[in-house]
Amino acid sequence: MSNARPHVRAPKVPGTVIAVKVKPNSRVSLLEQVEGGAWLAQLRSPPVDGKANEELLALVARHFGCRKSAVSLKSGASARTKLVRIEGPSPALQNVA
Repeated sequence: MSNARPHVRAPKVPGTVIAVKVKPNSRVSLLEQVEGGAWLAQLRSPPVDGKANEELLALVARHFGCRKSAVSLKSGASARTKLVRIEGPSPALQNVA
């Protein structure tokens, strides 16, 4: 008898992925949409020990009016351009794409 488990797939959570170019060590924390639908995040934190990534996730959550736990880094943990996933439907996300 095999101990293999049937393949279980987690349900897909509605969400949005945005590309964000990050500028750490800025004077102010700011998230703005620039030409072409891209996003620019100016962060006060330095890119050391994940501090800038933490600030980015909090900034995105605040900007779109969702919980911090609903925002995650999909890729680009050590890159200037990051993909950020925002889970769940949100009225503020309707115009993002």
